[in-house]
Amino acid sequence: MEEAKKYLGKIGIIGNGSWGTALAKMLNDNQIPFTWWIRDEKAIQHLQKRSHNLNYLTSVQFNMQLIRLSSDLHLVLKEADTLIFCVPSAYAQEVIESVATENWQGKNIISAIKGILPKPHQLINDYLAANYAFPIEQYAAITGPCHAEEVANERLSYLTFSSLNTELAAAAATLFKTNYINTFHNNDIWGAQFAAVLKNIYAVGAGIAHGLDYGDNFLSVYITNCYKEMYQFLNYHFEKIHPSNEVPDFHTSAYLGDLLVTCYSLHSRNRMFGNMIGKGYSVKAAIIEMKMVAEGYYAAKGMDIIQEELGIGMPISKAIFDILWNNKNAEDVFKEIETILS
Repeated sequence: MEEAKKYLGKIGIIGNGSWGTALAKMLNDNQIPFTWWIRDEKAIQHLQKRSHNLNYLTSVQFNMQLIRLSSDLHLVLKEADTLIFCVPSAYAQEVIESVATENWQGKNIISAIKGILPKPHQLINDYLAANYAFPIEQYAAITGPCHAEEVANERLSYLTFSSLNTELAAAAATLFKTNYINTFHNNDIWGAQFAAVLKNIYAVGAGIAHGLDYGDNFLSVYITNCYKEMYQFLNYHFEKIHPSNEVPDFHTSAYLGDLLVTCYSLHSRNRMFGNMIGKGYSVKAAIIEMKMVAEGYYAAKGMDIIQEELGIGMPISKAIFDILWNNKNAEDVFKEIETILS
């Protein structure tokens, strides 16, 4: 632990949603001090007075002596050597661009974002590299399966840290390991992140299927075919776009496991969002009702553009995109999906 702490230096967390709060709990339980950027001053005051988040995972009690809170992003960036980035993908670009480029230089960035930036339709590491000349060796990504609600209840969960910098990935994995969190690390940045993006899209579809009153038998076949589609995309991306001497094992928890839990769990906001669509909510109404970001909604559009650019057929992902963005009737689309499953 001491070597990991020395390598990563001072820690800053950006974002205080459910996932950001869960990651903050892991560090707090490990007695790791950090600075926490929270946009809402009311939420900061509540944490200072009550030692728990105002809106997310309210059962989690923090040792506030280890935490410095601030709504000043410049301050957090100035003080931190390693940043844990937990802002939803829909708002991440706005946060990044709200401060000057030089503020991001020289930092390690560990992304907990399971989505695609909606404007450039890129993973955050590709966006940072293209626009900020950010070195890939200072970047890592966190993937699951790991629902924030189960972290709050300290139910055993698993995290994978992916980075081309093995030392960075290993240090991050050490820092977040607790008696209720097991951690792994690998060097598959793109595959692990795209798997996290795709599983959210497929989970929206699983929710739609449930809302349309499909049963468990259908859902098991649907998820099997989703994994097949995901696996084909990941293999193509690995072989054609970012080849490496080390072949990733896609049959592990960061890939298949995260897909399963996001499609099946009642904690899954993407499944919840899809369930509303299946029951007849409009997309707009479901977004308002949710009050939380369902990453699969934005990911569906980004992946549709990416699959078109790469020339890869992804009929299930495409079908979910058509429901969410082209206003196609969910029941009609799932009748079509029925015919391609095996």
